[in-house]
Amino acid sequence: MKVAEHDKFKSIYWVELDDGTRKLATANLARESQVYGEKLVRMNGVEYRLWDPYRSKLAASILKNIKENPIAAGKQVLYLGAASGTTSSHVSDITGAEGCVYCIEVSSRPLRDLLVVCSKRPNMSPILADARQPQNYSSLVKNVDVIYQDVAQPDQTEILLANVKAFLRKGGHAMFSIKARSIDVTKEPREIFRNEMDKLEKEMEIIDAKTLDPYEKDHAMFVLRK
Repeated sequence: MKVAEHDKFKSIYWVELDDGTRKLATANLARESQVYGEKLVRMNGVEYRLWDPYRSKLAASILKNIKENPIAAGKQVLYLGAASGTTSSHVSDITGAEGCVYCIEVSSRPLRDLLVVCSKRPNMSPILADARQPQNYSSLVKNVDVIYQDVAQPDQTEILLANVKAFLRKGGHAMFSIKARSIDVTKEPREIFRNEMDKLEKEMEIIDAKTLDPYEKDHAMFVLRK
């Protein structure tokens, strides 16, 4: 087995297994703890969590060669749609002990699992709230460097922009996972992505956009700058 830093993104790694396959990984901030049954491997005193791109749109976007990943060590991240903590736990690994991940989740069932994850990761803060109403958690969230959104709703672009206005510092970034079928099942995904890009371009600079197939059907990841 071999471990090497990703050639483009810090705090992300390639793990080459004994059978020759390469997998994305992050260094586990909560040693000996799994979140979604991912494999743990150890090398030179560091424990790594293999990162499944079929379970994480952020991992999928990295494998699709997204130009930038603004999530890095020490960053303050607002994560909209944290669910049970699969991707947000990898964000926790990447930002490290000096970073912070505010995890917004509206559904109480996945929040119960998220609370368990956050209890082992001091840089994660779980918040039960509706991402459509940022004013309801404005007392809990400071200005952030990055907003990551994975909210499958028809108004997902408007949700992102409301939170950008409320929390994202000038020059900060957003990573926006768009699920086309949640916006309109009657239109082709690429038409939907183009329409949402038109809305986003009025408020932010679009740095890159990648479709996420074969890992996620009818999804795209946008990287934006305020």
